[in-house]
Parts: sequence; C-alpha cells; structure tokens
Amino acid sequence: MYQMNLFAPENIPEINIGDNIGRIIIDCLKEKQFSLSNGDIIVIAHKIISKAEGRLIHLSEVLPSDEARNLSELTGKDPHLIQVILQESKEIVKVRKGLIIARHRLGFVCANAAIDQSNAGIDSVVLLPEDPDRSAKEICNLIKSELGKDVAVIVNDSHGRPFREGAIGIAVGIAGMKPLLSYVGKKDRYGYVMRSSVEAVVDEIASAATLLMGQSDESRPVVVIRGYSYEFGNDGIKDLLRPVEKDLFSG
Repeated sequence: MYQMNLFAPENIPEINIGDNIGRIIIDCLKEKQFSLSNGDIIVIAHKIISKAEGRLIHLSEVLPSDEARNLSELTGKDPHLIQVILQESKEIVKVRKGLIIARHRLGFVCANAAIDQSNAGIDSVVLLPEDPDRSAKEICNLIKSELGKDVAVIVNDSHGRPFREGAIGIAVGIAGMKPLLSYVGKKDRYGYVMRSSVEAVVDEIASAATLLMGQSDESRPVVVIRGYSYEFGNDGIKDLLRPVEKDLFSG
C-alpha cells in the first residue's frame, strides 16, 4: 500500500521578532520525541517566518498616498491598508468594491498583495517574507547541520482562486525540491504519450498541509510530511510563476 503521512506538532510557541524558526522547529520536534528522516518535507506557514523576520506593519504608522485614498473610495477598504498593498505590489490588476487583486513584488497574483490581518494583532498586518526561498533554504541548512538530515522546506500561504470559491494553500517559497513534476513524454496505461501534463507538486503538498494547519486559532503552523518521493532541486518558487505575457486573464 502506497501512503503519505502528515504530522503537525502542537507545541510551536508564539513567535517574536528575531526568533530562529529552524531552531524552534527542531526543539519542538525533539520535545515531542519526533525524529526527522531524510526525504521529509516540512511545510511552514509563512506567518511565523514573517513575524520572526519583523514583517509586521502597524497601520496607524502608515501614511496613505493620494492613490491609496482614491482606491479606498472605490473599494471601501482602509487607505492605510491599501498603502501597504501598493508598497508590496508590482501592479494593481483588478479593483472592485471590497476587493483588490494585485501582482505581488514576488510575482504572485492574489488578493491584497497577500497581506494578512488575521492573527496579526490589533492595528497590525503581516506581509510575506522578504525572500521566502531564502528563508526556506536557511531552515534546510540548519536541519542538515544540526540533525544531518536532508529535507525539503515549503513556505505556504492561503490564496483564493479566480474561478472557484474558497482559498487553498499554495507554496510561496521552497528549498530542497523541484516545484514541478513533468509527465511529458511518458505513456499512460493505454499507451498515449503525455504532451502537456505538468503537476505543481509543491502547491499540492502546501494545500495538504493547510488541512492540518487550519485557518484560525489552531496554532499548528508547521507540518511534517513523510512518504512522498520528490526530486531534489534548489531553483526556488520562480518556476511556478507564469510569465505575464502568457497570462490570458491579466489586464
């Protein structure tokens, strides 16, 4: 029987600026007597990495621009929040009442430039890490040096989708594994040669982990996945981002 197992430690503490997320994960797993194995995948909610890296903004300290105030009138959103969205975005893609879709500086197209107000504290928002791939790589390296284990790390976030209701977990940063699995050139059970089948495996893993993480007060921001065979790679998240010129739905 082929199987994949997911484990979510429930002893991850509240994260503060300057905390070492890799060290915290190692210590919490040891406390639970859980040993990492080669080939494990560690999925980490971006929010704890962002908090450790000081990626929190107090909205009362933000000065809205004229553009932010104009967008506030169109959307009904707080102009202070909109100013932060503008600062984190390459461009604003779509706007309507109650909604701003932005192309984030890292290339993701998502609501509010992935800025999150949940579990951020009063008057505060959490931004994505400055460089999620780098953050993931640092955690990989620490686990290798401390435990001697080769693991992959995925930093995940919850994003909505343009043609389906509800948010799902996606990868915003990766280290130690290739993000895509190509079936091109392989034959199916009937001999048909695959021509365009490419699977975003890191997004599927990120989404599976989100089921255990939850979205409100579960306090399970780290999930260890065991049993999935993946291909090693350190190219980062960029291979998942469709170039703007190939995006049929932008503009």
